[in-house]
Amino acid sequence: MQKTVSSGILLTSFAYFLFSVQDASVKWLVVALPVWQILFVRSVTIFLLCFAFGGRPILRAARHSPVLKPLFLRNLLLLAAWLSYYTAARDLGLAELTTLYYASPIVMTILSVPILGEKVPGYRWLAVATGFVGVVIACGVAVKGIELSLPVYLALQAAIFWAIATVLLRKTALQERTQVQMVISSGLFVLYTAMVVPFVWQPISALDLALMAGTGVLAGIGQFALFEGMRRAPVSVLAPFEYTSLVWAFALGYLIWSDVPGSNVFVGAVLIFSAGLIIIATERFGGRFRVRT
Repeated sequence: MQKTVSSGILLTSFAYFLFSVQDASVKWLVVALPVWQILFVRSVTIFLLCFAFGGRPILRAARHSPVLKPLFLRNLLLLAAWLSYYTAARDLGLAELTTLYYASPIVMTILSVPILGEKVPGYRWLAVATGFVGVVIACGVAVKGIELSLPVYLALQAAIFWAIATVLLRKTALQERTQVQMVISSGLFVLYTAMVVPFVWQPISALDLALMAGTGVLAGIGQFALFEGMRRAPVSVLAPFEYTSLVWAFALGYLIWSDVPGSNVFVGAVLIFSAGLIIIATERFGGRFRVRT
């Protein structure tokens, strides 16, 4: 069965949009609630959604999956990434947080060579570089005052952990169907967070609970799209499209926190979309839209 790189790009871009909405929701929640509590409710929501659609057969498949051990390692990395990211979100603006985090596509592209054995043509490096320049320009004003601090370090650490976890996802995505991977991932997160959440749990309102559960729904759909995207295209192709979530971050920052973007944001956005167009054009004209998985 053949999967198209074009559908992988669309799914991955959609996933990053949903993750941007999720990040804005979490940034809102972490002001008053512990990160562990938010991740616990989020993970329980995803697990219940998977069980609702897959029932007991999907739980049996998860127990005997060949990617159970690799996903255990990957989810530890993700847990460390999200804890670092959401803790940094307490003190950094959404634009600052997103900019620092965008070291991850570069790390992904670099790691795809030794870990996955991908051949990264020059145009993919050009796309990653173009997207990163767009990020720097778009956030030039927003990050002007950033100094080395614990939140800044945590955001960069999150970027590295996320990059490694994403490269590992490409390996597991080729060995197991998406629904099973989601059950394993969310189940592991429920276990991880359940060990800590009794010690940090705080009373919550019905609205906060609904927001956390809604975040879980968004994250679940985003995970499905990302996992499917990774099945269909190499990491080095998809990495530049992660930059598109910066555009959504600025849009959400304006809608929620009334952060008015400057002209540099629009210049940066043009470069970010140009990075995607470089990949799309060269893959299409190079006849690489169809790859066997």
